[in-house]
Amino acid sequence: MGSSAKQETQAKSRLIVRLGVFLASHHILFSVICCFAGIIALLLLPSLAKNTYLSENALIPGSANPLFSTEDAIEANRFMKGIEAAAGDSIAGIDMAKFIAQQIQDLGAEVCYHKFLPHSKRFHPLKFFTSMSNDMAIQPNGTDTNFGLNTIGIIRAPRGDGKEAIVLVTPYNSQRVHSNELLSLSLGFSVFSLLSRAAWLSKDIVWLSADSQFGEYAAVSAWLNQYHNPVFLSHSVILDAKIHGADHIYDDNTEKAFKRAGTMAAALIFKVGETRRYSDRDSVTMYAEASNGQMPNLDLLNVVHYLAVHRQGFRVNIAAFSSLLSSAWLRVIAEFYHTLGTVLRKINPDWKLDIAVPDYVEGTANLANSMYNQALGVPTGSHGAFRDYQVDAVSLEFSPTFNIRNENAKSLFLLRGGRLVEGVVRSVNNLLEKFHQSFFLYFLTAPSKFISVGVYMIPFALLLAPLPIVAAALADGSKTIENLAEKSKDDSQANDSAEFLQTKGGSWKWLQAAKVLFVIQLWAVLVSLLPYYITLIPDATPMQSAVIWAMLSIVILIALYAMFGSPYSAGVEWKLLKATMITSISIGLGLMSIINFATAQLGALIVIPMCLFSRPLKACSGMNLLPRAVLLASNITLAVLGFPPAALLIMKGLSKGSGTVGVGDFWVWMEFLWEWSSATYLYLFLVHLPCWLLCIHVLLDPCRQSESKMKQE
Repeated sequence: MGSSAKQETQAKSRLIVRLGVFLASHHILFSVICCFAGIIALLLLPSLAKNTYLSENALIPGSANPLFSTEDAIEANRFMKGIEAAAGDSIAGIDMAKFIAQQIQDLGAEVCYHKFLPHSKRFHPLKFFTSMSNDMAIQPNGTDTNFGLNTIGIIRAPRGDGKEAIVLVTPYNSQRVHSNELLSLSLGFSVFSLLSRAAWLSKDIVWLSADSQFGEYAAVSAWLNQYHNPVFLSHSVILDAKIHGADHIYDDNTEKAFKRAGTMAAALIFKVGETRRYSDRDSVTMYAEASNGQMPNLDLLNVVHYLAVHRQGFRVNIAAFSSLLSSAWLRVIAEFYHTLGTVLRKINPDWKLDIAVPDYVEGTANLANSMYNQALGVPTGSHGAFRDYQVDAVSLEFSPTFNIRNENAKSLFLLRGGRLVEGVVRSVNNLLEKFHQSFFLYFLTAPSKFISVGVYMIPFALLLAPLPIVAAALADGSKTIENLAEKSKDDSQANDSAEFLQTKGGSWKWLQAAKVLFVIQLWAVLVSLLPYYITLIPDATPMQSAVIWAMLSIVILIALYAMFGSPYSAGVEWKLLKATMITSISIGLGLMSIINFATAQLGALIVIPMCLFSRPLKACSGMNLLPRAVLLASNITLAVLGFPPAALLIMKGLSKGSGTVGVGDFWVWMEFLWEWSSATYLYLFLVHLPCWLLCIHVLLDPCRQSESKMKQE
């Protein structure tokens, strides 16, 4: 019995080995199939999108009749006239803050101010591993005249214990306030006024009037940093940390102490955008992407969408790539998938892939925008600051179709907008625990359609599948050629120990390739740190900074090769070098998929074909004309597209025209990434750039070692 069980185990293991050997022997065909399958599966994602649904039963949106009435809309109009007058007489926005605080006090709510300074945009390596809001609070470094001033109102819940809170945020620019921002403040105050009289509240309400003169995100992030990380200063330090003009905001009825409520259950940021006169009805645009691909719980978006569409009659939108909406090639793909889905549905009615062509085009444009924003790693609004503290938040931008001066239309808009915000607050107020039932990892193809993590991982898995097979095949092929060459070597060559280690000790030859990888990774780390010193150069333009960055990178690479040796001087065979490159990119993409899956997905689309199909240009000389031309063109094209600066310039040239392209654009883009502590910056320089350089080394390999071994054979 024991011997038979062992035989069955051996038979199973031999089957796996045979499968691996079979795939390795046909690794080129396997790579082509997997790459095409991954791209096809990615284009099929809009057809696989599901309708959104509420997972948390306690939310019950729309179950209660809204209390926001025309009287609240009238109060909002009265508030708007008052703050408009205060804005005209305001000095540095202080009179507006005092007016808002006075109105909050008249409601019987608690009020306080929050002063903050703009954060520094200077590059620092440790910024990627620490909170970007640490430098936004007031620091005791003397007198500053340029500061932001947030006004905070707090309603203590009559049915709560003060342990949870719901945050409402309305941003406005205190230096150049516009009519739509005044309307946003009026909407926020009218909802806050209604909630101050609500007897059903079980969670505290915090209304943040965010001074967005330094940006909406900076104002909200500075307040959140002070909220979660209080700074305790002595009286002498407080006196040294004065801000010119800030003490004028306090009066006898306003406390200087920073006030807090309970743990934040959710946050809703809303503002009124520009008027769209060519639309048939008012719309609401949802922004959900936070830093490094983080998303709020899908249930929060579902509540907003349900109340906006089915209760208040708004049209709900999400951001999309407008260039794809008019794309001819995308419409051809949509028609192909529609025809294919129709045929498949006749075979099996459960295969519902026959999505309409306009829906597919719109879904693809929305999906591309969702993936791009997540991959970029930069928040699309101030809601991203809440997600950094694991608070679910979403930004709403109202787009009215009427003139702001139209009183009747404005009152109707305030009524509908107030009821929408009230309904969201009611639903979150019903929760007994944090959002956890629905999805946190998803892409949006429409306001009411999403792609879950279990579906959008399929294209990524298909793209990654051939990497270990190809690496094993290359390593085995290099070892086979080496063994054949060893048989024909003369024994007198074994006297040289270095050559003996290289020829007889073939199992250790991968150390040379690993050494090359280490040198290139060290170079990539040094290149990623160069902006720390380049930003110290005074009055340097983006173009000058980019040129200095490129020149220093080349100098550092030459110096490292002079110290440790280049791949060609080390005599590393291109197959081992390519196998090492594939192993490195497999690890890098795997780690990046944990941090930001969208970055890994888009990076895999570029870097995996470049790795799999790279081959020395000199090795193509023995091929026929047509295969050699195709291989040369594909290798050169993938190498150019795989270089991050070239890819950026090509994309910008195609989307905005070649006249807008400049060398300094890459520096501006990188500055944008490190300013927001985006992990995409680390991916580009620690994963993508080393892989591209290894690919260039493979393409330019002289193939001397392989030729000499074949001659010896």
